[in-house]
Amino acid sequence: MPPKKVILAKEKDENTKKSPLTVVSRWFKNLLLKVSSQDQLIFVKNLSIMVKAGLPVLDSLKMIQKEAKSRALKKILANVVDDVSNGQYLSTSFDKYRSIFGDLFINILAVGESSGILSENLLYLAEELKKRSELRRKIIGALVYPAVILFATFGITGLLMIFIFPKILPIFKTLNVTLPITTRILISVSNILTEQGPAAVLVVAVFVVIMWLLLKIQKIRYWYHFLLLRAPIFGKMFRNASLTNINRTLGITLKSGVKIVEAVSITAQTLSNLVYQKNLLEVVEKIKRGETISGYLYPHTFLFPPMMAQMVSVGENTGNLSETLLYLSEFYEAELGDLTKNLSNVLEPVLMVVMGVMVGFVAISIITPIYEVTSTFGGR
Repeated sequence: MPPKKVILAKEKDENTKKSPLTVVSRWFKNLLLKVSSQDQLIFVKNLSIMVKAGLPVLDSLKMIQKEAKSRALKKILANVVDDVSNGQYLSTSFDKYRSIFGDLFINILAVGESSGILSENLLYLAEELKKRSELRRKIIGALVYPAVILFATFGITGLLMIFIFPKILPIFKTLNVTLPITTRILISVSNILTEQGPAAVLVVAVFVVIMWLLLKIQKIRYWYHFLLLRAPIFGKMFRNASLTNINRTLGITLKSGVKIVEAVSITAQTLSNLVYQKNLLEVVEKIKRGETISGYLYPHTFLFPPMMAQMVSVGENTGNLSETLLYLSEFYEAELGDLTKNLSNVLEPVLMVVMGVMVGFVAISIITPIYEVTSTFGGR
């Protein structure tokens, strides 16, 4: 076969512009296909072991397809096997499913094929997929506790106002006293929930849909991501998660043989946070003008801590940038792990205050009118 031309992230956009109908058709075909990160990890790991053992890529793909549990992966591998049987490169075939596997997956395959180190690059990719999965679990695990507490608090309060409070309401109406403001507020909210329940649910649903649509607008999503990074308590956690992904992805792409400009571009495309994505794309332009990565990082201390800029500078000067970046990814991942472990300790007092305020508000709203009536009768 002739030397393979590596199709990197920047070329993807050019190809998209040349054949829009093909891209749209491919998007619709991939819409119902979904391969979990765990299935991707198992596939990449098995393929790496088989290729390293000396099995031809085609035979390896057939064996993995036969054993695959995911229907979507089976269907994709069936098409990939046909393409490879007809002489296509593995990365070229998987490029049809770029929306499923991502830029990093496709480009690391392409570089591995072109440089003859496919098994090694697959191992790098497997490690990246594993680390990303672990990082996602850490973040989700940290957010579950406060989400459950808040859901339980608002849920119990809502049940009280819908099912319990309306039964007490007639008693308050018979009392010949002026109800306190807290009780009147509680009565109004209870009436809305009981009498206008479907309308209230519809309003909430419309609000959620509007917010979802607004976040599809890139500028609004950018500022939403910016506010997330600035958020108290959670902001540092989101920054460390982004820094972990940036350093690991960039380190692995460089280690797998991708050139620096393409590596930074690929890393930017894999990020979900638009603030960091925008900054990395600016880094790409700086590198093209002959500047260093660390030179860009130094002034942006909020997004990129001074330690990262210093370490990247050392890596650039010593020619060992990929290892430096991988060390930084481990450092920020460990720091993120500490943050997630301590999150429950930090949030617990705040959540207790929120619960106390809500329960106290309901209790005062119910008890105060009763106390006023008993005081009136006691005075008589």
